[in-house]
Amino acid sequence: MGDTPRVTLRLPNGETLELDVETARLGQDVIAIAPLLQHDVFAYDPGFLATASCQSAITYIDGEAGVLLHRGYPIEELAEHCSYLSVSYLLMHGELPDQARLDTYVDDILQRTPVRDNLKRIVQSFPQDAHPMSILGAALYGMAGLYHSEIDIQDETTRYHIACQMIAKMPTLVALCHRHNLGQELIEPQPEFGYVENFLYMLSGERPDPKLAEAVDKLLILHADHEQNASTATVRVCASSDTNPFAALASGIGSLWGPAHGGANEAVLNMLEEIGSVDSIEEYIERAADSSDPFRLMGFGHRVYKNFDPRALIIRGRCEEMLAMTGQADNGLFQLALRLAEIARQNDYFIERNLYPNVDFYSGIIMSALNLPKTMFPLIFALGRCAGWLSHWNEMIVQGYRISRPRQLYVGQERRSVPAQVGQPKRI
Repeated sequence: MGDTPRVTLRLPNGETLELDVETARLGQDVIAIAPLLQHDVFAYDPGFLATASCQSAITYIDGEAGVLLHRGYPIEELAEHCSYLSVSYLLMHGELPDQARLDTYVDDILQRTPVRDNLKRIVQSFPQDAHPMSILGAALYGMAGLYHSEIDIQDETTRYHIACQMIAKMPTLVALCHRHNLGQELIEPQPEFGYVENFLYMLSGERPDPKLAEAVDKLLILHADHEQNASTATVRVCASSDTNPFAALASGIGSLWGPAHGGANEAVLNMLEEIGSVDSIEEYIERAADSSDPFRLMGFGHRVYKNFDPRALIIRGRCEEMLAMTGQADNGLFQLALRLAEIARQNDYFIERNLYPNVDFYSGIIMSALNLPKTMFPLIFALGRCAGWLSHWNEMIVQGYRISRPRQLYVGQERRSVPAQVGQPKRI
């Protein structure tokens, strides 16, 4: 191997500093800027648009080409040939499992799907109209309380059992949140059902169509991981303090809840309902292109993808299949979404900016086909993304890490003295 490539940087004081360039196997190389600290200089990158915060071997995205790889496997092939649990194993362990390993892994998960009464009481303690993401986050903190003293995150076997525990209980907790919001009796998981079948059964109390379960399984695969997105980065930052892993995942729930992240599919559905009909599409597209109009077309474009989102192409087909099998082939919102995407892609504003529909554009329609309220959409996202969060947490522990501590560009007041006369509270 040759010498490590380097770049020369001129510092504000006029000195020069040579920085190593770390070479990526795929994608962008990075400049190792840690030596800046020795010269009392920080890098400034609001939103972390050009900052690599870690090394990872889990997921690779080429936003220009519309490529998404998990451990080297294209998302299209994983969605076609694998189950969600086999993909979660891949993310965590680096290789797809053979049949024996998969059978053991599935058994380890399915036997852990029931939750303790303590967690049920946490769910039931919330008002019936509470947002289910707040309930789910509290339930994960409840798990941190139940599974705390016995956790040794440096032990590989313990981390495996933590991952199985979380992946197993997430569908049960999501279903508990849903049933509680409806004011209905909580439904226990059934040992004879598979992972997704059990989830759908706990939502409705009815044995699901296997084809419907397969479609939801693919939806979870498409949400399983997406590199250093906001919620995954949040989990990593939180876990870097050596916190309880269930608490770290709860922090991911908080980040995912936002409408710019896990709540985006709900925003898409609201947008489609506002547009209302195909006849109004042109008007709303003109509004979206008008910078003075606050209206925006939700579900178009992506921070990373500057071309099409490969997950959107897959989920569009799955959406058609699910609507057909649930007797909703003529679903008005889906037909409106298809026509909106077609017309938008012929508009100069969207063509010039390479704005394509992303995964959120169609996922909300799939979830509404399951008769789920919009508030439940980010919980389904969290159910799928749980595998990615756990994989990044595990990778961080294996690699070794330091507590995350971003720095800042301070723009406030210079040092000053407290005035002699300052108001005092009447009571202390």
